[in-house]
Amino acid sequence: MNILVCISNVPDTTSKINFNENNTSFDSQGVQFIINPNDEFGLTRAIWLQQKLGAKVTVVTVGDSTCEAILRKCLAIGADQAIRIDLKPQDGFQVASCLASICKKTEYDLVITGRESIDYNGGMVGAILATQLKIPYLANCIQLELEGDKLNLQREIDGGKEILTATFPLVIGAQKGLVEEKDLIIPNMRGIMQARQKPLEIVSPEIDTCNSLVQNYEKPAEKGPVKLVDAEDIDGLIDLLENEAKVI
Repeated sequence: MNILVCISNVPDTTSKINFNENNTSFDSQGVQFIINPNDEFGLTRAIWLQQKLGAKVTVVTVGDSTCEAILRKCLAIGADQAIRIDLKPQDGFQVASCLASICKKTEYDLVITGRESIDYNGGMVGAILATQLKIPYLANCIQLELEGDKLNLQREIDGGKEILTATFPLVIGAQKGLVEEKDLIIPNMRGIMQARQKPLEIVSPEIDTCNSLVQNYEKPAEKGPVKLVDAEDIDGLIDLLENEAKVI
């Protein structure tokens, strides 16, 4: 089995986010970057399949040289090889097109993307990638088990779960539930040392056009002062909720 796991390089949620150039670009100065959590759930599941079935696991990202640290971490977790497409990503379609070019060169049975990245929350790359490859896409995947040449899957839907059976090739959108947080693999010293010897291939993008352009970014408005209402003043509370907060 040949598995490709698509990785995003995203800011740590504890990092302070700023913008520059009149709020038209993200300021990465001083920001700690991590593996996108949804991608890490998918990678962990791929490593389980590797350990159980001997699957080959390749990780790929679209980004500049600053992304190589997270690819090395993926290799330390257990991936067999890594690919970096040397392009600063600008939109989801561009990223999906770059990933599709990799998939067309090598036959992958299973392609795992995160449900969405936690920076822009677009949630579009997996669907666009599957469309370009003309294979099925299963979003919000929370269970994946191999039975013979079939996959038994579950995905999260409004109000419950959907149980499905699929065959290869397939693209899935991983999220929490595919594995639990306690099952995420922390690289040990042996894994870190082995990662230095594993191949990390840098390839030029075949597609570098962008279909969208960011006009500007805006931070959420600062929180206003807290208004305290006497426990007995029910009418005053209702008035504030209705006329100021406008939530009722």
